[in-house]
Amino acid sequence: MTLLAPLECLFDTDHGNDLPLPPELSALYGPLNFPVREGRPYVIGNFVTTLDGVASLSVPGQTGGGVISGANPHDRMVMGLLRSIADAVIVGAGTLRSVPNHLWTAESICPSLSGAYRELRAALGKSEPPLNVIVTARGDIDPGLPVFRSGSVPVLVISTPEGVRRIRKQDLPAAVGISEAKSEGAIGAGAILAAVARVRPGNLFLVEGGPRLMGDFFEEKCLDELFLTIAPQVAGRDGSAERPGFVAGRRFAPEHPIWGTLAGVKRAGSHLFLRYAFTA
Repeated sequence: MTLLAPLECLFDTDHGNDLPLPPELSALYGPLNFPVREGRPYVIGNFVTTLDGVASLSVPGQTGGGVISGANPHDRMVMGLLRSIADAVIVGAGTLRSVPNHLWTAESICPSLSGAYRELRAALGKSEPPLNVIVTARGDIDPGLPVFRSGSVPVLVISTPEGVRRIRKQDLPAAVGISEAKSEGAIGAGAILAAVARVRPGNLFLVEGGPRLMGDFFEEKCLDELFLTIAPQVAGRDGSAERPGFVAGRRFAPEHPIWGTLAGVKRAGSHLFLRYAFTA
């Protein structure tokens, strides 16, 4: 059993069908619901930023979200919850390099709730862990990392033709899937979703970044919702290194700003957990 206090709900909307959360998760999070999308998966993102909008400190060994959230247990609980309902978790190669020993499962981010996450996944009819999807334009991956070697999670690597050629020269286990996107540069969000759907048909995909990958999903209007944790720290920027927000590599405003609709606000201490819907 976890000793976490329940999230305090400050605002919520009726957002579709309630998921069958086990009592422990229901007590911690409250109702979780999503609308039904016909003919395609529902795509959500999850990110944490500081008060001043920094999503990565860009400091060696401290580039992941844990230092942004302060390893907040409620943030980890929500991350686990979203992974437990996802058919696939999509990350870029930069995110993999920032947490090289990680597996993108609910249990790996919040072990204390492993039983509840497994119960939820079983209730949703998902017999396997979520497909761990690694997106790399250059094929720049370390084949010895646990995500490829552990055998604990199904894995798909998506790359460009040049990147795929580089990947196939490495000693990856035969069980690791490789998909070639017809692109010589950045791999578009639509191409990523199509590749994932061919390997793991499902009704919900989760994007965990990094910022450039998230920018591509916003650019192509492929994101239905964003779960955004606001951590109560100010990181600052001095120009010595890029400290991106949760979107990088794309500019929208003032020409084409993307506006979200607030769908929920929860609170744990001084951390805020926001939920925004977008027109995808």
